[in-house]
Amino acid sequence: MDIKEIQNLIKFVAKSGATEVKLEMDDFKITIKTTTEQATIENGNYIQHIPVSMPQVQTAAPAAQTTETPAAPVAASNDDDSKYITVKSPIIGTFYRKPSPDKAAFVEVGAAVKPGDVLCVIEAMKLFNEIESEVSGKIVKVLVDDSSPVEFDQPLFLVDPS
Repeated sequence: MDIKEIQNLIKFVAKSGATEVKLEMDDFKITIKTTTEQATIENGNYIQHIPVSMPQVQTAAPAAQTTETPAAPVAASNDDDSKYITVKSPIIGTFYRKPSPDKAAFVEVGAAVKPGDVLCVIEAMKLFNEIESEVSGKIVKVLVDDSSPVEFDQPLFLVDPS
């Protein structure tokens, strides 16, 4: 079974509404659990985690190691947070608050930001995309844990524009 067949199986299970599916063959076992939003592939001692909501495979030639992607600010919908601007993820990937494990975070709660300031990086397809602020203000809240997977349009930060 190749990766394309596994991706199709994951999509099928996600659409079917099943919470868990197990498939065992001679040389491998696949368990797909939609409640934890992860699939596990076991082949001997090898285990790999795959997101259930698989993104479409993008055919883009990696031109540079780091690309810049502006974050999309959108007004927050919560009543308490209505005065804040929500910075959302423009892509699917892994959220990182720091440029590398031994460096300080790009921004902390209470930090002042202006348009063009890097807020975080999101790793997608082995490329680290810098997410820049499009608004001026103060970081009120970081909504995602470091090294966590993020979806398209998922809220990342709350910014107070005043």
